[in-house]
Amino acid sequence: MRPDAKRLRAIVDRIAHSGHSIYDPLDDRNAGLWISTPDLQDLLQTSMTGVSLAGLPLRTRSKVVKQHICRALGYPVPTRFRKTIPRFVGQDFDAYVQKSDNLQIWNDSISRDRRYVIIRVNKDDFISNVWVVTGDRLSLLDTSGTLTIKHQAHLHLGDSPAELVTVNDTERVGSMATSNVKILPSMSPTDSPIPGQLMSITNLFESLAPLIGTSFSYSGYDQERNRAASLVRIVCEKLGYSHYRDSGQFPDITHQLLEIKLQTSPTIDLGMVRPDSGDILEYIPDISGHRVRCCDVRYALFYGNANEGVVTINQFFLTTGTKFFERFPQFQGNIVNRKLQIRLVLPPAEKFFDQKASDSATIDT
Repeated sequence: MRPDAKRLRAIVDRIAHSGHSIYDPLDDRNAGLWISTPDLQDLLQTSMTGVSLAGLPLRTRSKVVKQHICRALGYPVPTRFRKTIPRFVGQDFDAYVQKSDNLQIWNDSISRDRRYVIIRVNKDDFISNVWVVTGDRLSLLDTSGTLTIKHQAHLHLGDSPAELVTVNDTERVGSMATSNVKILPSMSPTDSPIPGQLMSITNLFESLAPLIGTSFSYSGYDQERNRAASLVRIVCEKLGYSHYRDSGQFPDITHQLLEIKLQTSPTIDLGMVRPDSGDILEYIPDISGHRVRCCDVRYALFYGNANEGVVTINQFFLTTGTKFFERFPQFQGNIVNRKLQIRLVLPPAEKFFDQKASDSATIDT
């Protein structure tokens, strides 16, 4: 039988009158403040289901969710949330807001004894369900244990609104690029690059620099992704493509070996690709007998301000991958962030406490 509301309310009241914060660990002297995993799920599910996160940027959304969790459990809401491991030290859990099934755990492996609060958001940006699972259960869904590398760099703006970091492509691309390229209606941004259709880096710079001052709107739950996609669409149009298409592969515009970054903060997220790497892009065919490397890709960085669903581009930078870190230094030397990615297959809440379910590496819905 599931816990009754009166008993749960008593736990929350004890926490509220204890003077403890979410950062205060519990021991035997205050064991009465500990919330069991089933109780934790009941409290969060009851109090948070139906909460709207519509229109919130990702960082604001994360803060708002943590505030709701504090109130649901009886803890005071801190002025600033610390970057502790786990985030909720007192009850030993981390919280993840998920609209997709791809759970990403940054810079940490799964702790078997820790609890993981997974907050499900529906297409209308309302919290639709909350699950709490222990690390030993969650680890059953992690089939690789591999930490995916994510590179980051600093965006130093400088004084010029438009900056061509290097006037020359890499030797490999420079031998195939030309300044006299006309994009035909039959050409697609996701086509493989071929000689005669590859713009030189100076040609790209001259074509894209006029985008400074351009404003565009974006909307939806995943605002960072939506505004990045909106920018790629605008770049495609500016280069002369008759349509926008996204293959989901690096670089964004494969036909021009062009990766596009929209920056509204000084942190450049580069994903798993190190720009100056000599690694071969295996999915791009040879160009005149040459293999395309990561460092051959051209990077277009657009810096702008985001305000009330509108981005205005203020500065533009263009560089080759080879020269990227010479202009935009990598975080802390060669330190990178790492994330563990887990495909979530989650059951209805009540099945989380079924012992039979815990024996399966894939938990059925």
